[in-house]
Amino acid sequence: MHRERGELFGVRRPLRFLAHKLELDEQQIAQLARILDELKIERAQIEVDDRRSLAEFADALGGETFDAAKATSGGERRVASAVRLRETLIRSLQQIHTMLRPDQRGRLAYLIRTGVLAL
Repeated sequence: MHRERGELFGVRRPLRFLAHKLELDEQQIAQLARILDELKIERAQIEVDDRRSLAEFADALGGETFDAAKATSGGERRVASAVRLRETLIRSLQQIHTMLRPDQRGRLAYLIRTGVLAL
């Protein structure tokens, strides 16, 4: 499945898709909407951080001499973003696990395992 930039779970409308595939009730849909919003916000921040790190890399190269401090700062920003995304994703998966019934968790795991959903 081709994943568009910024799409959560690798599908265009993850809430609608998951509500249908997992047969979510209204309360579960509301909880999942909140979780997906948190992920969306974090991914948007990571895109901002990525642009900033690219600017730092460019600045490191653009001067008379190579600016290792700027390059290091850009690299550290990328690592910090990756760590934040990992933590947010793990927290989100834990919240999703808690709100789903066992049969729904099994279906979600299958969708992820088979590549229908990409994290």
